[in-house]
Amino acid sequence: MSKISAAITAVFGYAPEDKLTNQDLEKMVDTNDEWILSRTGIKERRIQKEGATSDMGVKIMEGLLAKRGISPNEIDLVICTTATPDYVFPATANVICDKIGAKNAWGYDLSAACSGFIYGLTTGAQFIQTGMYKKVVVIGIDKMSSIIDYQDRATCIIFGDGGGAVLLEPNQEGLGFQDAILRSDGAGRQFLVMKAGGSAKPASRETVENREHFVYQEGKTVFKFAVTNMAETAAEVMERNNLTADDVAWLVPHQANKRIIDATADRCGMPAEKVMVNIEHYGNTTNGTIPLCLWEWEDKLKKGDKLILAAFGGGFTWGAVYLTWAY
Repeated sequence: MSKISAAITAVFGYAPEDKLTNQDLEKMVDTNDEWILSRTGIKERRIQKEGATSDMGVKIMEGLLAKRGISPNEIDLVICTTATPDYVFPATANVICDKIGAKNAWGYDLSAACSGFIYGLTTGAQFIQTGMYKKVVVIGIDKMSSIIDYQDRATCIIFGDGGGAVLLEPNQEGLGFQDAILRSDGAGRQFLVMKAGGSAKPASRETVENREHFVYQEGKTVFKFAVTNMAETAAEVMERNNLTADDVAWLVPHQANKRIIDATADRCGMPAEKVMVNIEHYGNTTNGTIPLCLWEWEDKLKKGDKLILAAFGGGFTWGAVYLTWAY
């Protein structure tokens, strides 16, 4: 019997209609369009003004299932990778399942900051490859506007709302998930963190007054670690699988910063025309960036295309996935 691999059989993305442009931010904090664009590559980002992360998740799941032509009851498992869950508990994955009527699915949230989607994709693939399940959905989605301080010019220029999802199913042609290298280093937590709201520092009047329930980032340190680690891991997974830039159809990098994307592409020897970049229009949607790219580039992907997915996130977390496109 042929070995079972976990293949992406459908992808769907969603971003809210409302935009927050660099010109809008100029009116809110001391910044300007040229400064933002030159340092991040971002012109605008999408903002979900009403509803929770799960509400975006419902739109994504409904679109994904309609595209594949299956009902919610056929889904076995939903993994929701997010940094902005609806609640501390219950899991947003379970809220989404309830809202769409996925009565036969169980689910859970996976938290790994911006690396969450590739962590979730790797995890979901194991359930397919072992033969335990036939249909696993991995969602990467965030409502970053809910934890961004729009008085902090260091972070409010970067993040946006949105995300996407993939459906994983068994494949016996050898297509789909091939390999992953995943890393983490908790010592990085002081440089990119939400300081309050967890058990280490529960919410209090003081934490609210000190604006500690928003994303805090020490930009230069994070940039340095991201450039090095995201690029090196992407190159490492290529080398481990004897891949050259000529073999790889697309590099799909986390959309954190255009300079980090360029550094990763350079390290992998990938020309710009083989790198998925949409940060200009969405900003950093954290868990949502990679599935949003796959969704936007879907019509350019061909069966058998080799893809390298790479990410870096707070904590620190980072890694790369090698997969072949299955349709």
